[in-house]
Amino acid sequence: MRLWHKDLIPVLPRQQLLGQWRECCLIAKQISETGSPNHLLVNKIMEYPMEDFFTYGYGVFQEMYNRGYHPDWSRFVKWFNVETLKENNVKGDYFAEWHNDRYLKQCFYNLQEKYDCGGISDEDWFEIHRHVMEVLE
Repeated sequence: MRLWHKDLIPVLPRQQLLGQWRECCLIAKQISETGSPNHLLVNKIMEYPMEDFFTYGYGVFQEMYNRGYHPDWSRFVKWFNVETLKENNVKGDYFAEWHNDRYLKQCFYNLQEKYDCGGISDEDWFEIHRHVMEVLE
């Protein structure tokens, strides 16, 4: 279980993007049912306002929609208190301390390992690499 760095969402390969949507929905469900996702790599969500996670999920949803997929938004938002958290609560800067350059590099190297093992195409990898180098400049 992992939340890819927010700056990687636009360049995630198909498999990772679709997997990220499933992760977001599962994490939202776990938080709703137990109060926490209870997973080492995503427990940091609880250190931030739920608006941050909501915004992250919205970004994944939007990227899927932009690529022609048809994710079910209600699958994600049904786990949130719609009285206090609405779609207009999307924030510009979220997970500020967590989704920093260090975390971007960690995620980048994770994707590089997937590429090295044949799980990511050359085309996708070159786009990821180009994008990350631009962000880190």
